[in-house]
Amino acid sequence: MPATILVVEDEPAIQELISAALQHAGHRVMRAYSAEEAVPLVNGTLPDVVLLDWMLPGMSGIQFARRLRGEERTRELPIIMLTARGEEQDKVSGLDAGADDYLTKPFSPRELVARIKAVLRRRAPQMTEDCVEVEGLRVDPVTHRVTGNGRQLELGPTEFRLLHFFMTHQERVFNRTMLLDQVWGDHVFVEERTVDVHIRRLRAVLESTGHDGLIQTVRGSGYRFSVLPG
Repeated sequence: MPATILVVEDEPAIQELISAALQHAGHRVMRAYSAEEAVPLVNGTLPDVVLLDWMLPGMSGIQFARRLRGEERTRELPIIMLTARGEEQDKVSGLDAGADDYLTKPFSPRELVARIKAVLRRRAPQMTEDCVEVEGLRVDPVTHRVTGNGRQLELGPTEFRLLHFFMTHQERVFNRTMLLDQVWGDHVFVEERTVDVHIRRLRAVLESTGHDGLIQTVRGSGYRFSVLPG
């Protein structure tokens, strides 16, 4: 699935090469030449992945990675470090700062796209095109089809995204704000109670195949998708 990727790279030629490769792969690209320039971009629209150069003017890539990991809103944001530094200790330092992966320059566009796909599969599985099936409930993000025990279920686009997110993040509790950020997008401003409305709609559809109980209300905390009793 197309992802929104923030490229933080101070070399114009490299930034252009990376951006062209990502756009060719179908991704949306945001660009910044420094961490300071990247901050308002992240504050405005949360990307799905950050490609972060180690050596940047001003705040370094390592410092920016630590900053992202230190804030609740960006704590789970996938980060891939890009650098010419290939020593093992440098890689360890990048991973210790919170990077999910590390690419040493020069690298091929094909390798970059493959690494992004792998990181998304680990960190943001809702962004991948893999089918998900739990207890006879199956979601196909490519065809946007949902079936329960082999029976096709009709979901609206928001309920589809909500169910897919839940199924790719099982057993975790999400409050309304977190669901709004992850499913609606953190740049969309709607009432938190909107989440409850869509949860009710989703449960109503799933009830016909007996899967409504998979979406549990956690009193005082939010919602979770679980095959275990609430």
